[in-house]
Amino acid sequence: MRITAGRREDDFEINVIPLIDVMLTLLMFFVMTTTFVQHSSMKVTLPEASATEQTREERNLVILVDVDGRYYIDNNEVLNPGIETLKEAILRVAGDDRTRPVILRADAKSQHQAVITAMDALGQLGFDRLSLATTPSKAEGSE
Repeated sequence: MRITAGRREDDFEINVIPLIDVMLTLLMFFVMTTTFVQHSSMKVTLPEASATEQTREERNLVILVDVDGRYYIDNNEVLNPGIETLKEAILRVAGDDRTRPVILRADAKSQHQAVITAMDALGQLGFDRLSLATTPSKAEGSE
């Protein structure tokens, strides 16, 4: 009688290596094909407007004014709220391209003067393609 410590022929095992390979391949596929939406890191409540116009997403310069009147240019805070500092920060980000579209995202409860200061700085620098970001207003009677 022969006693062996080896495996019996009726034992089987499940090989999970191919399953892991398939799962990693699917994960890589989904990561590579997912579109990432860049959301602003600052939470701003935009004012409402009844007319909406869609703009193309081309290398827009985004200037954000929060409720306290602080300025953010492409998610980088401008430390001094003065117009000269704002103009320098805009020039640093935009460079010499004055035809670049600018989107001004101001909080609905921000000071009117902060929005006008940003618009004045853009006008002094020669930017003429300015858009104000708004949210669609609620339909009348749907309250």
